[in-house]
Amino acid sequence: MAVLLVAVAVLALFLRDARSDLRAGADRDSNNHHAEQVATDYAVGAATVSYRDVPGWVGKLKAGTSTELAGKFEQTAPQLQQLLVPLQWTSTATPITAKVVSDQGGIYKVNVFVDVTATNAQNPQGKQSTATYNVTVNRDQGWKITDVGGVDGALPVK
Repeated sequence: MAVLLVAVAVLALFLRDARSDLRAGADRDSNNHHAEQVATDYAVGAATVSYRDVPGWVGKLKAGTSTELAGKFEQTAPQLQQLLVPLQWTSTATPITAKVVSDQGGIYKVNVFVDVTATNAQNPQGKQSTATYNVTVNRDQGWKITDVGGVDGALPVK
């Protein structure tokens, strides 16, 4: 009888640990998905540009970002306008995929790929490209974006 009680106790511990592992995996998957969605929404907004509404686009660049990052975009807005308006730059973007590449204590590094179709004064017929955004999302700051890098192909090159 004692052996049976020990066996039941051991099985109960294994079951509890398995449930805990499943819960942790589900939480991790949910957080990864949320970080990927935040990063994707940001990348699509950032890659959708109209030279006719640079302030609106800068607003999209700042949306969902930390105060510090939003300030950096605000500071560079005049230079961005000086670049986009003469080129008559417009672009639209659709998401391709996003993937969390690391999670360090709630700070998610997400690679986002978007399909960008852009027209400008030099290329009025338009050009399609894939842009890569490396987006850092901080769960503990309310899922705010704290860094954006690796923007390939989304903005005009002088």
